Amino acid sequence: MRARLALAVSGQVCELREVVLRSKPQGLLQASPKATVPVLVLADGKVLDQSLDIMLWALQRHDPGAWLAPSDGALQDMLALIAECDGPFKHALDRCKYPSRYPDTDIDAERAKATTWLGLLDARLSTRPHLFGTHTALADMAIGPFVRQFAAIDAPWWDAQPWPHLQAWLAHWQAAPLLARVMDKLPAWVDGTQGVVFPAEPVP
Repeated sequence: MRARLALAVSGQVCELREVVLRSKPQGLLQASPKATVPVLVLADGKVLDQSLDIMLWALQRHDPGAWLAPSDGALQDMLALIAECDGPFKHALDRCKYPSRYPDTDIDAERAKATTWLGLLDARLSTRPHLFGTHTALADMAIGPFVRQFAAIDAPWWDAQPWPHLQAWLAHWQAAPLLARVMDKLPAWVDGTQGVVFPAEPVP
């Protein structure tokens, strides 16, 4: 999701191929042996198979919303917070979201780790509307999808947490028109067929 957000906002038009991972097409396997998504194949044949790398690639070409230039802090500060999300928080998220995949894991302990970090985000957001200042930036769009996933595990539990700033931030993030545009449902891509043009229309 976050790769699509950056591609859309930066206006990097590409051919989008929706992939069902339980039935991986040969085209995906040929593009990236990791066979994970997202994968971006550039015009020169270079392959980017990490969502954050795709975000940075797109925004370095065109960054109309100044996602790489937060009003507070710098790009390196954002990358450090994103690393916390993609590392320890994502580790805990996966175990809370898919407990059957991790039968030997203490799920309560993993949830505690996640909630500690989310509490820090709430404290951060108590002094600013976005993670790094007055406007949406890379960190908001890179971290938002994972906070969204965690909140969806148990919505009543999420709503009951003492995180008013984080909850408001997530609600604002989920209501963004850009998010709705990149989440359009598409049919699964089949080898030998054309994908769809993405973004279908320029993002205002």
